[in-house]
Amino acid sequence: MPSARCSMLERAPQQTLGDESGPRPVAFRGAGFMPSDGRASGWIALVLVIALWQFAGSAGWVSPLFLPAPSAIAVAIYKLAMTGALWQHVAASVVRIGSGWLLGTAAGVIVGFAIGLSTLARGVGITFISALFPIPKIALLPLLILWLGIGEEPKIATIALGVFFSTAISVYSGVDAVPRNLIRMAQSFNVPFHAIVVRVIWPGALPSILAGFRITASVALLLVVSAEMIGAQFGIGAFVLQAGNLMQTDQLLAGVVILSLFGLAVGKAINVLEARLLHWR
Repeated sequence: MPSARCSMLERAPQQTLGDESGPRPVAFRGAGFMPSDGRASGWIALVLVIALWQFAGSAGWVSPLFLPAPSAIAVAIYKLAMTGALWQHVAASVVRIGSGWLLGTAAGVIVGFAIGLSTLARGVGITFISALFPIPKIALLPLLILWLGIGEEPKIATIALGVFFSTAISVYSGVDAVPRNLIRMAQSFNVPFHAIVVRVIWPGALPSILAGFRITASVALLLVVSAEMIGAQFGIGAFVLQAGNLMQTDQLLAGVVILSLFGLAVGKAINVLEARLLHWR
């Protein structure tokens, strides 16, 4: 036994010396949820899809009646631009979207802040929003035409209604998400109510509000197309419906591409707005 203990004690220092090889670098494992810039890969994938689409159309694999080639769509857009019809339809849709979105956003921001800041407004407002928000707003267009007449007013009102509910929900959700300890800290220093709203609640709710703007821009685009398909002479929706009825699929897809480009432009504008207003994040 004593000899065994001596042999164990003699080997122990050797193992300790073998383990003490100095600090080893450890790989960083916390980058799993860090966003990375993948714009180049997205554009490459888009170009490859368009190239494959063009090749399939040129080789005759797909009938141009069912799916025209990208070159045919580009020619259709060029002809529409040269004749001036493109700008007429785009201008009509932009005016309707802009008017309806501004009206709905202004009302939604006011109501959303009222619901977020007032107990009475919350009890009344959430009840009405919960009851009316699930209704498809385009279903109200015939009723709005009966109330407001045939013209631009029903279409703008339809867009404003769709934008209003989404904006109000995003605003009061953003107000609720503001940390309460920040508000209590400001109250402990006797900061006035309006200053708390401007300096604490508004910046804290701004990310949710801007995220709501992205949603309402898509809602406005969807509603303007639907409204123009039902009752409009000019507009992207009316143009797409007319092209579909005449089986002019190249012009139909040209209208779809224009809508996609318009959505991308609105998204880019919101990105610029976020970069300016949320630079502190």
